[in-house]
Amino acid sequence: MRYLIAALSMVTVSTLTPAIAVDLARGAQLFQTCSACHNVLGTGIGPDLAGIYGRKAAMTPGFDYSQALRTSGITWTEANLRAFIANPQGFVKGTKMTFPGYSNPADVDDVLAFLKTQ
Repeated sequence: MRYLIAALSMVTVSTLTPAIAVDLARGAQLFQTCSACHNVLGTGIGPDLAGIYGRKAAMTPGFDYSQALRTSGITWTEANLRAFIANPQGFVKGTKMTFPGYSNPADVDDVLAFLKTQ
């Protein structure tokens, strides 16, 4: 009985604990760094990022992707986008992306939240 009460109290506490909130407006602001090359309209010097979630890497027509990204086999899942935004060259060695990445996980969270709206 003591274990049941302890288990139920942990469930109750965990359901009352709020999830870490992302800041969509901050994500849009952080995306301004990305928009030096990328945009969501397809008119940047980098590939269009609209609808990036679930897309295979290196599939935007007309963009000259690196061999490393073309042969990576990556699909842009949450985990893959998170790793790439945090450290592009570390995630795909040989990528043409020169951005060093966001080292702050909150920055990555906010940028990902923004990209989900595009």
